[in-house]
Amino acid sequence: MYFVYVLKCSDNTLYTWITTNLEKRLKQHNGDILGWAKYTKARQPVELIYFEKSENRSKATKREIEIKKLKRQQKLDLVDNFKK
Repeated sequence: MYFVYVLKCSDNTLYTWITTNLEKRLKQHNGDILGWAKYTKARQPVELIYFEKSENRSKATKREIEIKKLKRQQKLDLVDNFKK
């Protein structure tokens, strides 16, 4: 199982990626355990604001690319719909 996720960083930017372990990855992004991403290291703390499950890496990667191509407001709309 893969997850596509969006983080809100402390500087209000959005970061999108994929993982197989969402809880562990969030801890890495926040510097709680080793394995941080260069982008989020300088923008901690980060908050998980969106995620979706994907059955395999290929589908997760395709969805990640789709989300990354969205404009900021479209990403925020996706997040708003997720919270409802």
